[in-house]
Amino acid sequence: MSEKSYRLSLGFSCVGHTYAHFFSPIFYIAALSLESVLGKTHGEVVALIVVGNLLFGFAAPVAGWLGDRWSSVGMMAVYFLGMGSGLILTGFAGNALLISVGLALTGLFASIYHPVGIAWLVRNSKKIGTALGINGVFGNLGPAVAALMTGILIDAFGWRAAFIFPGGLVLITGLLFCFSLYKGWVVETKTDRNPIEHHGATRRDLVRVFMILAITMLSGGIIFQSTQPALPKAFSEVLSDDGAFGISAWIALIYAISSLMQIAGGKLADRFPVKWVYLGCHLMQIPLLILASYTVGSIGFVGLAVIMVSVNTGALPSENMLVAKYAPPEYRALSYGLKFVVAFGFAGLGVLLEGTIYDMTGGFSLLFAVLAGVAAISATAISLLPNGQKKPAVEAAE
Repeated sequence: MSEKSYRLSLGFSCVGHTYAHFFSPIFYIAALSLESVLGKTHGEVVALIVVGNLLFGFAAPVAGWLGDRWSSVGMMAVYFLGMGSGLILTGFAGNALLISVGLALTGLFASIYHPVGIAWLVRNSKKIGTALGINGVFGNLGPAVAALMTGILIDAFGWRAAFIFPGGLVLITGLLFCFSLYKGWVVETKTDRNPIEHHGATRRDLVRVFMILAITMLSGGIIFQSTQPALPKAFSEVLSDDGAFGISAWIALIYAISSLMQIAGGKLADRFPVKWVYLGCHLMQIPLLILASYTVGSIGFVGLAVIMVSVNTGALPSENMLVAKYAPPEYRALSYGLKFVVAFGFAGLGVLLEGTIYDMTGGFSLLFAVLAGVAAISATAISLLPNGQKKPAVEAAE
């Protein structure tokens, strides 16, 4: 692989990660307008994205298998073109059912990125943890950019523009990616730039690791998926005079700041045992979520949300390193696909949890108390992981 192809591959991978996280935040900000447009409760409106969220997770293994067996760059092209089209169709939807269908199509194509894009990134990177951390920053910029852009578009042009404009942006990126493939500027590669030193574990240990990771990924995913729709709604009640743009600006700030934690999490995962970095992030979430259950509804919750989201996302580089460390290279994309079945598929039901609790109680105190219990379960599971070596990846000489 040439240096030009390497750099373009990393660039498209990082931009693609940003787009992958457009999907939900755009809808959750738009949902504040759709409640009155559709005449539905908060829980009924957020339920429209559930099928899309489930496909975002459950379709990931198929995408990963195709990336391993067919072409990672081919699947990335399908990702950009399909997701862009899905967002545009959602923007033109005329009723709740068609909005749900558009979101389902968007979720289906968006499911391609995480198993294919992350495996593609790992294959092309020298320092795996740092690269995953930087890539994670771009992922976290997705909610930040999406929230800010959505608020501006809704205030200026209405909710439809919030889907049509970003959809066009993703579609144009897809066309540029296809042009780069045609010109040979981006090429397929099947070998690791810096081969990962895999853990010398027995089959029994591997089963144990992936069972534990399934629990922790589900727990972390439920916390993330429940928090995403809760934050705009909670902020709208505290910052009621700020309008869609004001609320979206706060959401954007939270995700922009939390993105820095991904770099820190990646660097820590390169320097220290991955298990303990991963465990530390999950332990820290317990008191933060308990505190959130007492402060939600107050202005102090806005500041707490920054730390709460940062710690949750800071665990992702170490989590992805654990998958790369234990998964066979030839099945890496499939392994990431299976991860996102749990992290975005089953965990996508966290949206229903959030909506149901809000409609039942009229607030989010109970939600964050429940999520604190989920974080405690996750931390307990992580403590059962085998102790790994200090440096899970062989770093190439600089």
